[in-house]
Amino acid sequence: MGLFEHFISLEISELSPLLTIGFLLLASFSGGELASRLKAPRVIGYLATGILTGIIFKGPLHNIVFLHDLNIITHIALAIIAFSIGGSLELSKVKRLGGQILTITVFQAFGAFLLATIATAVFLLITECSFEVHSCFISAYFPFALVIGAISAATAPAATLAIIHEYRAKGAFTTTLLGVVALDDALTIFIYAFAASIAHSLIGGGSLTISNLFAEPVYSVFVSVLSGLAMGMVVKTLIRYIRNREIMLGVIIGGIFLTSGIAEILKGHAIMANMVLGFIVINFVEHHNDIFSVVESVEEPFFGLFFTLAGTHFDLQLMKAAGILALVITGSRFAGKIFGSAFGSQISHAPANVRKYLGLALLPTAGVTVGLAFDAQAYLGEAAFSEIMLSAVLGSVLLNEFMTPFIVKSVLYKCGEANAF
Repeated sequence: MGLFEHFISLEISELSPLLTIGFLLLASFSGGELASRLKAPRVIGYLATGILTGIIFKGPLHNIVFLHDLNIITHIALAIIAFSIGGSLELSKVKRLGGQILTITVFQAFGAFLLATIATAVFLLITECSFEVHSCFISAYFPFALVIGAISAATAPAATLAIIHEYRAKGAFTTTLLGVVALDDALTIFIYAFAASIAHSLIGGGSLTISNLFAEPVYSVFVSVLSGLAMGMVVKTLIRYIRNREIMLGVIIGGIFLTSGIAEILKGHAIMANMVLGFIVINFVEHHNDIFSVVESVEEPFFGLFFTLAGTHFDLQLMKAAGILALVITGSRFAGKIFGSAFGSQISHAPANVRKYLGLALLPTAGVTVGLAFDAQAYLGEAAFSEIMLSAVLGSVLLNEFMTPFIVKSVLYKCGEANAF
């Protein structure tokens, strides 16, 4: 047996997690750089690298990933993503966005949520034999459809912003687009918190009651918000005495980790808690720009690891079952975003080009979608559809990321706000 064949046949006990982390860090950097040179979002390079790595090193790598030796990477990346989302909600900017943008955000997010939930539930119910699972609709199909619908509400701010910067787009349409994107992920996390809490209570033979429809989700959101607020006050107090950037990094990373841990102990959502922490920091803490600057300086390696690890979960065998579901998720999400934004634009009296094109510009999805899918898998447990759900969501993300940048580019030109070259 050659050296390469020996390496890929190693058992879990023979392969160090540190070796895997080191390899994935270098591999994710290479994949991200290649994607950038091809004018594609770096996240596509990370995901593609993970998929390729998972195929080549399927045995040992999958054992490490599925036995959760690297699960801490996922938790760290999700916490930082949530903190950054909260940091984008600066009150002075949100007030300038106005009621029009808030109205459009609500309708396009709930449009995607409702249509994706309905389409996924119907698909799972019709194709139950294909999944070799015969379960009650309320305790199996509906909970996962509800979570997938909530995840589908997200829009990728990084991909959208990169395209706007590349083509130097400016104008009323671009301003509206940026405002909706800034608020969308925050609203998605709130929708997801309720959906995941309801799904968790239904799985395993539960039923729809006042408690699992309202009491449990409200409690989960309450303790999540409380955890973020409490840690925000702690950070606000400590940061007054810190001027060194390295020490500042330690304090805020420690705060993010503590927020996640406290929220989980209280049966809340770490993602929402850290989003609230980011909101408190950006609006009420001194030197907030320095805080987000030091966090941004270390976040890229974690993001690279996170998305590359996500790619390793992309099981080609499962995609035979999940491929059509990925198309269902993508199609229903597209319809929800387009019709929801058009309706919100209509009732808020937005300009004609916003009513016509904004939904198309909200189609990109990536980071938050993948993050929430992993959070749902951990929160709901290794239940019947969890791996199929994850593969379907990853498949829909790949479809989105390959198609939607060209759609957004076209929309900016149609609105006359692209000024590249």
